[in-house]
Amino acid sequence: MESDLSDSCSPLTDGTALAVARGTLRLFFRHDMSGILEVPLPNGRRADIMALDGAGRITIVEIKCSRADLLGDMKWPDYFDYCDRYFWAVPSGFDLSLFESEALWPGRTGLIVADRYDAELVRPAPMEPLAAARRKAETLRFARRAARRLTALADPDHAAELGW
Repeated sequence: MESDLSDSCSPLTDGTALAVARGTLRLFFRHDMSGILEVPLPNGRRADIMALDGAGRITIVEIKCSRADLLGDMKWPDYFDYCDRYFWAVPSGFDLSLFESEALWPGRTGLIVADRYDAELVRPAPMEPLAAARRKAETLRFARRAARRLTALADPDHAAELGW
């Protein structure tokens, strides 16, 4: 594992993170969940994956590619205000014992191990329901972001003009 505490991975720029995201999205699809990558949140943070299930519950996933990335990131508790449950997702071979540390809130976070083809749910995340008003606001933001991304695929020139 890497030793630079500034290391971080992003599904849109890091091959390992993209592979973990792809496998995680496949796992979610089998569980009637639809997700999108790199979702900015109102508090200035960015969720690596945000997903909605058939009941409208919101899941956020933070992808970690290295021990340094995991231990150097203290912003992840800021995501709890925007989801019903929270998961860590890591590549195969990652030291899973790190996620048992009380500093990483094992009682409040789930754990997924993934590669580009699939993922395994190692530890389920407890459901902590959002307030109705927050759920509605986040669901609308999710839907509008997904629609903008689809529109940008259909008309990239117009999306560029709009700054998407």
